[in-house]
Amino acid sequence: MSSVHNAAFDRLCQSTACIDDVWFLCGPTSVGDSVRHIAIDDDPFVIGRKAGTALRLQFRTVSGNHASLSVVDGRLMVRDLGSTNGTYLNGKRLESGLETQLKDEDLVHFAEAPFRIRRQSPTGVTAGTISENVCDQALALVQFDRLMSQRLVRPHFQPIVKLQEDDQVGFEVLGRGSVFGLESVGAMFRAAEQLNLEVELSRLLRWEGLRIGRDIPDDPTLYVNTHPKELDNIEALIASLPAVREMAGDMNLVLEIHEAAVTNPAAMQHLHATMKDLGIQLAYDDFGAGQARLAELIEARPEVVKFDISLIRGIDSADDNRFKMLQSLVTMVQDLDIRALAEGIETPEEAQACREIGFELAQGYHFGRPSPA
Repeated sequence: MSSVHNAAFDRLCQSTACIDDVWFLCGPTSVGDSVRHIAIDDDPFVIGRKAGTALRLQFRTVSGNHASLSVVDGRLMVRDLGSTNGTYLNGKRLESGLETQLKDEDLVHFAEAPFRIRRQSPTGVTAGTISENVCDQALALVQFDRLMSQRLVRPHFQPIVKLQEDDQVGFEVLGRGSVFGLESVGAMFRAAEQLNLEVELSRLLRWEGLRIGRDIPDDPTLYVNTHPKELDNIEALIASLPAVREMAGDMNLVLEIHEAAVTNPAAMQHLHATMKDLGIQLAYDDFGAGQARLAELIEARPEVVKFDISLIRGIDSADDNRFKMLQSLVTMVQDLDIRALAEGIETPEEAQACREIGFELAQGYHFGRPSPA
């Protein structure tokens, strides 16, 4: 909380007239901002993009004077002030000009800016008693529902190159969120995990990535990810693949599966056979990050094995034993007619070492960061 709002909180709590609870807005004041806890210390408490409002929001979708809050007999009321993009209470747009009561834990959107309503008793309370983590998590969960229902994800594409020639041959499809608090793939999946929706999020990211990626020129190969939980119901994953193939059109397509998720070789053989019928290749991702079970993996032999960044990082300065070990693994993979891909190459020296080891494919910041199409 800012020093200004700390002072406002203290004034409220020290006032002899302060017999009611204190209301707060918890949320960001600009794109990329962290969650702030803002005491509603004016009546009316005007929210908008215009200078001089009680709470100025730096979001381009927020109107100059967007909405106002006021406390009436201890109840917090909100009124939309004729904003262009609306004020929403728990996902429902409010009618302009009418007062609506807000309750503790309600979620209010001023256009795209989300805020959680918090009510705190002034007795014995200090600003530090408000849990930022709780507020962050609550916002993230409600934002996740919005992300899924409105498909607010932005596919990003990281180049994959043919290492010996430095020719770009494909992209790995990655995802970013378009709502506050869920911008990174890690944040999205942490929220999804709390709601047991990891599979649904993984499918959404895959679908949107293909929808955008199929228009990339020169017909690159697209590498799309799965979540390990999708392997818990491999028949459902198989059933989803014809639509994936149709969305991708004629593009070369590779489905990535984390090597640690491969616990049922017979089921993997069934999956791979279906993929072959659909013209989809298989890649095992993060090979070597945990238990490198090459003997099990080759029972459903993939077209590509992606060696984990932990094996690649600093390989140019590694001792001879580590270098030879990695070279032996790459040779074993290639002897099985599987392409070896080095993940996470960040320097020219690492790239050169991977060429000497014999990697065919590579990706990493050295060749390009993930970016929109």
